Amino acid sequence: MTLKDMQHTFHQELDVLYGKEEVDSFFFMAIDALYHVSRMALALKPNYTVDDFNPILNVLELLKQEKPIQYILGETEFCGLPFKVNGHTLIPRPETEELVEWILSEFNIQNSEIKILDIGTGSGCIAIALAKKWPKASVYALDVSADALKVAKQNAALNKVEVAFIEADILGMQGKIPSADEPRLKLSELKFDIIVSNPPYVRELEKQYMKPNVLNNEPHLALFVKDENPLVFYKTITEFAVRNLSKNGLLFFEINEFLAKDTIQLLVANHFTSIELKQDIFKKDRMIKGVKTGD
Repeated sequence: MTLKDMQHTFHQELDVLYGKEEVDSFFFMAIDALYHVSRMALALKPNYTVDDFNPILNVLELLKQEKPIQYILGETEFCGLPFKVNGHTLIPRPETEELVEWILSEFNIQNSEIKILDIGTGSGCIAIALAKKWPKASVYALDVSADALKVAKQNAALNKVEVAFIEADILGMQGKIPSADEPRLKLSELKFDIIVSNPPYVRELEKQYMKPNVLNNEPHLALFVKDENPLVFYKTITEFAVRNLSKNGLLFFEINEFLAKDTIQLLVANHFTSIELKQDIFKKDRMIKGVKTGD
């Protein structure tokens, strides 16, 4: 059997579930991760074979069970950087890459010694991508999940960046971080130039529209909010930003497309200015930016 034969088997077994293009994507991700064979290498050598097909057969079996390929392989790519992922972290998505690109374009000073806080960091993808691009920035990343933070710390080391990780619940805000000046400096005492968050925003009522591979595998703690209070994280983070953003500091959110107007109104009510709403590549309302005026 060759890898090309295996690709044909992938299509036979999976096209009904995922469609031809996505199955091709899964296959090439798998052979790259398992055998270090790129799509181009296979195109140049179509009779390529390997000694042990069991690893990719295992991937095939898990894909048939609708396990996300990123969790199966334990890795993914975000903003051109490698990231470890597991069931304790959301899989970084293209929409979130767009959010990072927006932040970079709005604060286009690579060597600026700014302070950034990422709330609900998960795998650390936003914080680490910003730290990689802005090596002189002081980047902090908060999450309520100790298990997610373990992955985020691995990703910071993998990408050779410094990020101060904080285990805390933003809704309870008891997080503290080590400091050279004070052993346990309160997060609430710091001022930031940028606060960014991709918090839980999917309402329980929206579960019925979600794909099984997301609903049955990704952490619900990072996905869902109660129907009766869907902006709970946005409200808390916005109020925190009022207190902890520097003058003219920027607040960025990834948002629920169905709650864009409500989220904008929340920023307006908290006296943010220059509020902008951006759509993602799928033409869905997905990102918001606001500027804090005053001290």
